[in-house]
Amino acid sequence: TNLHGCSMYKLYFFLLCAILCTSCSKKYKIEGTSSVSMLDGKMLFIKIPVGDRLVNIDSAEVIHGLFEMQGKVDSTVLASLYMDDDCIMPLVIEPGHIAIQIDNAGITIKGTPLNDCFNDFVMQKNSLDDRAYEVEHEESRMIMDGKDLQTVHEEIQKKRDQLSEEMNQLTKTFIQDNYENVLGPGVFLMLGNSLPYPLLTPLMQEIIEGAPDSFKNNYMIQEYVSVARENMSHAPFH
Repeated sequence: TNLHGCSMYKLYFFLLCAILCTSCSKKYKIEGTSSVSMLDGKMLFIKIPVGDRLVNIDSAEVIHGLFEMQGKVDSTVLASLYMDDDCIMPLVIEPGHIAIQIDNAGITIKGTPLNDCFNDFVMQKNSLDDRAYEVEHEESRMIMDGKDLQTVHEEIQKKRDQLSEEMNQLTKTFIQDNYENVLGPGVFLMLGNSLPYPLLTPLMQEIIEGAPDSFKNNYMIQEYVSVARENMSHAPFH
């Protein structure tokens, strides 16, 4: 009986440990730092999409450049970090320790696998944006230097096209690599939100055509594609 009791005790202890470990792994903790003094005293919110509206799931006040949030994760979700009513950055709410750093150069969100992955993508995109900004400045300099306008236009357009192709390739590869998690659909919808109204660009059509069913059957993707196709069927160029 003692042996049986001991075995049962070990079993219960093992199950308790398993439950505790599971609950530990299903929690997120956000620790943030800000060197932007105007943020002190401001409220930050984490919002997630529920149906067609955004719902607050967490909030924190920035005090002396620090803020902290924590909670349980039922499922990994792409959320948004808001300051008052302004969205300042997407982030993934997933189990683990998420570090947010806000400074005059921008916002960095790292510490968990999907946030690290998304942060790498944002850094590469920012680098391309910087290069695009430089190209526009280069055009002005060339004109001021008295170069032939036709030559300037051809050279600058070639650089614009190359950067556009690099940006498309970066975005396409990122979404393809993340078809099966929240980042793929999330970045696809960000592409859509950057357009004047829902449309499917050639890049977006290519992404959809090569996507697995799990991506195509995502509720928000289905909604977007449906509205975009409806818009395009009424567009004058169709």
